[in-house]
Amino acid sequence: MLGKHVRLEPLSLDHAQGLFEVTRDPDIWTWLLSAQPRNVDDMRAWIDQAVRTREAFAQIEVATGRVVGTTSFYEVVPEHRKLVIGYTIVGSEWHGTAINPEAKLLLLTEAFEARGALRVAWYTDVQNVRSQRAIEKLGAVKDGVLRANVTRPDGSQRDTAVYSMVPAEWPAARERLTSRVSRDPSR
Repeated sequence: MLGKHVRLEPLSLDHAQGLFEVTRDPDIWTWLLSAQPRNVDDMRAWIDQAVRTREAFAQIEVATGRVVGTTSFYEVVPEHRKLVIGYTIVGSEWHGTAINPEAKLLLLTEAFEARGALRVAWYTDVQNVRSQRAIEKLGAVKDGVLRANVTRPDGSQRDTAVYSMVPAEWPAARERLTSRVSRDPSR
């Protein structure tokens, strides 16, 4: 999937070094359900797990060809035409740029227009307000909170905020995201 600022390609072990380099900031891993890789070998193991359990993509900055993050489709249920977007990690240097919004535009276009999704969802830690605001900016609607839904790496229980988008909401979301990506610089 190719945009103006970002290209999404299947995540592979070839991305391990680049992904490790751009995700060294421990703050990136605060809300994730896996521990931060300590070295490139750990990142390879993380990527191996990702590609075995979900449809994982590397986010590649078009201007430089550099790996800047990753994102995924998961819980894909074709018979119900639903899926979840998540496991998104973007290097701190690219926070606030067009990279992630355009990646979501590409993923949502694939979900609604190519796969005919009837529901696209996002899950995030109820304490992760930054992520919730970003999901809301996409045009997703908060469905509610799943209490004590998953276990964090430190052993504590996480309450999970659940968001979704349905086909009727997609045209307005597509327009907002397209406008946002076209006016935002990639850096």
